[in-house]
Amino acid sequence: MAKQRIDHDRLFKELLSTFFEDFLLLFFPDVYEHIDVHHLSFLSEELFTDVTAGEKHRVDLLVETKVKGEDGLVIVHVEHQSYKQRTFPERMFLYFSRLFQKHRRRILPIAIFSYDERHDEPSSLMIQFPFLTVLDFRFLTVELRKLPWREYIRRDNPVAAALLSKMGYNESEKVEVKKEFLRMLVRLELDEAKQRLLFGFFETYLRLSEAEEIQLRNEVSQMETKEAKQVMELIISYEQRGIEKGIQQGVKQGIEQGLKQGIKQGMKQGIEQGRQKGIEEGKIDIAKKMLAKGYDVDTIHELTGLPAEKIEQLKK
Repeated sequence: MAKQRIDHDRLFKELLSTFFEDFLLLFFPDVYEHIDVHHLSFLSEELFTDVTAGEKHRVDLLVETKVKGEDGLVIVHVEHQSYKQRTFPERMFLYFSRLFQKHRRRILPIAIFSYDERHDEPSSLMIQFPFLTVLDFRFLTVELRKLPWREYIRRDNPVAAALLSKMGYNESEKVEVKKEFLRMLVRLELDEAKQRLLFGFFETYLRLSEAEEIQLRNEVSQMETKEAKQVMELIISYEQRGIEKGIQQGVKQGIEQGLKQGIKQGMKQGIEQGRQKGIEEGKIDIAKKMLAKGYDVDTIHELTGLPAEKIEQLKK
């Protein structure tokens, strides 16, 4: 079975657009102090073509806001490539310059590196001569895999909770990371839609094995009673949703498969199933009448073919 492709862009865009203020507060508090959060609007995606490389790139999030009373833009680009890209600063500069050409206002660029390996990423592009610096372009960065996840678990911040799944934990720490994520989710007391967004994001990037899930439950049961109850309710709630989703998908797949087999075959099977059900119901009706007239179970079984256990149930 082919591995399902993760839509990283959509996941990060949903998270950051829903919790943009929390994102700034978490990673760039100085920026937050200068942003007018009452004037935030999310603009449509910008698509840029790199003519030299023949590639198309999208700016993941473009936020219109006011910076100290003046109109401004915030670019947030999420980079998922697993390999180090020497030309990435150039690409960020192209995003910046083309947006500036279009909007003619102050623009703050931010890059989020979300890959699984640690890299030392540059945050500037400089073009200079011995006699002149022509360009000194800088942008803010967040390198998720370099972040020590334990430093974020006491921050009641929804972005921190979701991004625990992309921070610098070891494989042996996965159970503990998810436990702390669930504790954060309980403390945040978000509405169902936002809670589901965070849970879905986290589960996409950090999924436990069956043995690890059992270990998680054992560790949760050893927590303080009230907190353990809340976390366990959260686990059970999302397990039930998973089961319901699985049932819905199974029904849908069953219907599609049935259609592919052909209407004729489906009708034939339906008729046969209906006939068998009718025969069964007829036997039950006969058995009930025989019981009412005092026939014993063995006799009814011999005449109708119904199992003795079924006849015993009809007597009750």
